[in-house]
Amino acid sequence: MDSTLAVGFFGALFAIMNPITNLPVFLSVTQSLTAADQRKIALKTALYCVILGGAFAAIGSQALGLFGISVDDLRVAGGLVVMMIGLNMLNGNESSSHHGTAGEKDAYPEPDTVAFYPLAFPILVGPGTITTLILYAHHIKTPVEAIVYAGVFLIVVALLLVTFWNAAWLADRLSDNARVIMSRFMGMILSAIAISMIADGLKALLPGLA
Repeated sequence: MDSTLAVGFFGALFAIMNPITNLPVFLSVTQSLTAADQRKIALKTALYCVILGGAFAAIGSQALGLFGISVDDLRVAGGLVVMMIGLNMLNGNESSSHHGTAGEKDAYPEPDTVAFYPLAFPILVGPGTITTLILYAHHIKTPVEAIVYAGVFLIVVALLLVTFWNAAWLADRLSDNARVIMSRFMGMILSAIAISMIADGLKALLPGLA
């Protein structure tokens, strides 16, 4: 995985799992907890993200093969999913595929048990994240590239952990405008990455378009 791919991987993961834009979600589902309990939830959430992300990265391509789905098929379909998430961020809306529908939000569990569902899955490791992990894992050819891939993923999860660990402190100091600007900017980045995914997939599936 060359430096360009590594940067693209980091940009895509950071935009989808964005610690700043997901901070209000974390606070909303843990609002009745103390700061100490929020930190326990943050630690558990990060651990679940590592486990889920590692599992999808390791067996994602093989799982696709069971259904007769190629990586290029996933590039197009996943690119469309990522595009919708990016456009929702640009328009200031939540993506129901990651954040859940109104009915699903009403059914969220008690604050002390939200680390796995809904925080780790599907809010942080949802369809967009899974697609990104599988597609970039396909580029791994050597042990060094595998280390770079794992390092990028762990850096993003570490940023999430730091943000959620200091959620109460950040909530008092981070303005709504800052969150909105970050969300819009990441939405634009994510949309551009989605276009690249779709274009690469279509060029492979429909060579005449290339």
